[in-house]
Amino acid sequence: MLAVFAGLPGVGKSTLAARVAAELPAAVLAVDTVDFALQRYGVTEPRPGYAAYGVVAALAEEQLRIGHHVLIDAVSPVKAARELWTSVAERAGVPLRVVEVVCGDDTEHRRRVEARYAARDHDGIPDWVRVLERQNEYEPYLGPRLVVDTFLAKEPVAPVVAYLS
Repeated sequence: MLAVFAGLPGVGKSTLAARVAAELPAAVLAVDTVDFALQRYGVTEPRPGYAAYGVVAALAEEQLRIGHHVLIDAVSPVKAARELWTSVAERAGVPLRVVEVVCGDDTEHRRRVEARYAARDHDGIPDWVRVLERQNEYEPYLGPRLVVDTFLAKEPVAPVVAYLS
């Protein structure tokens, strides 16, 4: 199974994906991890983030082909990014599940983003202004998905695992 944990920076995608992966078990492939590694090695590109999505998609496909569950941790803000995951799942012959992660409280979301930004160890961590810009670019999800509000959900892991199973 391929599951995409999508949503704005700072909503809790990475934390939730890691906890769910431990329960399933599954591999977590994070676009940010690849993007930051590319930056560290001086790889530049005309469309920032584009290569990272491609690398994660290729790695996901390989993991799916050898029988592993894969969780993608990526903002996936637009249709083109979302279609990439659909294509990977189709080529691998596995079901695709989407978990859209949100933080329903703007004050808490901002607090999380600002704490991450203050503790950043590289330039890829967005500040609150950049997250708001990304929010304006974020296209509404259409189609089946589980929406998890990490502000309201006390224990979101079990419902997510149930949805993915």
